[in-house]
Amino acid sequence: MPLLALTGGIASGKSTIATALADHGAVVVDADAIVREVQSPGSDVLEAIAGEFGADVVRADGSLDRPALGARVFGRPDRLAALNALVHPAVRTESQRRFDAAFAANPDAVVVYDVPLLAEARAGDSWDLVVVAHAPVEERVRRLVSIRGLSQADARARIGSQASDQQRLALADVVIDTSTTLEATRRQVDELWERVARSS
Repeated sequence: MPLLALTGGIASGKSTIATALADHGAVVVDADAIVREVQSPGSDVLEAIAGEFGADVVRADGSLDRPALGARVFGRPDRLAALNALVHPAVRTESQRRFDAAFAANPDAVVVYDVPLLAEARAGDSWDLVVVAHAPVEERVRRLVSIRGLSQADARARIGSQASDQQRLALADVVIDTSTTLEATRRQVDELWERVARSS
């Protein structure tokens, strides 16, 4: 019953790897989806965010105004830390509930936690394997500009606001190089799956 953490910086190809692992039969628990859930209208976390950052970060329909909140924390480590202190405990609790449910449903499951902020928030947790999606910064900038439509400056700012490649790679048991072709990435995922299947 292996529990894998899958991480990578923005535009690193992490989602491609998660999809390929799911195709192999892994149960993928998406940290970003949990974040959205714990910040849903009426939640205790959203109420705490409004109390910390102002009621105007909540839209008229009761949902979180993510751009407004982002503007208040981006580039401000102290404010980002305050936000994380409100959100991360709820995400940790819900992710653990999902891990437990997956293993209860199938003791032989391979569970993958798709977590962008592993280095920032959960580096010290117990994982059977830490998998890092990796592509050079310049390739990630290119993807953000050409695929997501960001400016060069915005792309570099987004990358710069996250943990460094060195911090993520220092945690890695397995590095999947996503800098070449999709087929090459999938081959590496196939090899990872074989390794996990043999050990479980």
